[in-house]
Amino acid sequence: MSTTVIDPVPTPVADTAAAPRSGRRLVGSPGTWLVWGLVAFFFVNLAGVVFSVLVSSLSVRWFGTWLPDGWTTHWYSDAWREFNLSSVLVVTAEVALSVVVVSVLIGLPASYVLARRTFPGKRLVMLLFLLPILIPPIAYGIPLATVLYKVHLAGSLTGVILANLVPSVPFVVLTMTPFIEQIDTKIESAARMCGASTAAVFFRVLGPLLIPGILAASILVLVRTVGMFELTFLTSGPTSETLVIVLFNNVLGAGIRAPQSVDAMAVVYTASMLVLLVVALRFINPTQLVTRLKDESTA
Repeated sequence: MSTTVIDPVPTPVADTAAAPRSGRRLVGSPGTWLVWGLVAFFFVNLAGVVFSVLVSSLSVRWFGTWLPDGWTTHWYSDAWREFNLSSVLVVTAEVALSVVVVSVLIGLPASYVLARRTFPGKRLVMLLFLLPILIPPIAYGIPLATVLYKVHLAGSLTGVILANLVPSVPFVVLTMTPFIEQIDTKIESAARMCGASTAAVFFRVLGPLLIPGILAASILVLVRTVGMFELTFLTSGPTSETLVIVLFNNVLGAGIRAPQSVDAMAVVYTASMLVLLVVALRFINPTQLVTRLKDESTA
């Protein structure tokens, strides 16, 4: 009688090299933690600067202590009266709104042509629209200011508006072109087949569909114009200075002024910019705009 010997099943050996040790997880590389640390350091310092300016604008006196000796709001009324902020805000609004209206009137037809037509040199035209955005404003601001001074437009409200149109029109074009490209051309064809003229197609068919894009472009131009320093500084005069120019002149200008008064004006400027940015982010996706700029620059 023969006996059968059954070999025992070999016990699988765990791959210690491949299996991670229990209780240890790699949550991020040192480079990732370094980047996040630098970002956190930047925002903490930014918040500290803004908070210190805000506290200074509300303080009676603040010398070498953690908190001021007292609190007051009269610096805001003093700044409003001393710097004539009412007229400065009116000038800022006139410049910004004029730039928005003219930029949309010029950029909307240009966006339609670039979105609907194919013609020789189209990429070159798009590159020309990108140049005022990619190049620092000071690079073309000095030659532009020289030309405006030669034709006696610099120093006036018209000169400031013309200078700010140079980067604003490309913003409108690059913002509006994707909106127009998303609209099916069959809608326009159907309207023309029903007897609509070119003006009727543009205003009654495309117009309502382009309202979100027009809003986005207008708010984007408004934010940029209010915060534009270089072009406005080079082309403005005593009666055409916007809020950012008045703030700069009073910070570095001659004369003895209470720092709390200047800080109060800085708070007014920062608050107005924050409001505009919040409204802009409500209608604009920065990721899509950056992607558009990247696609056009690499095309």
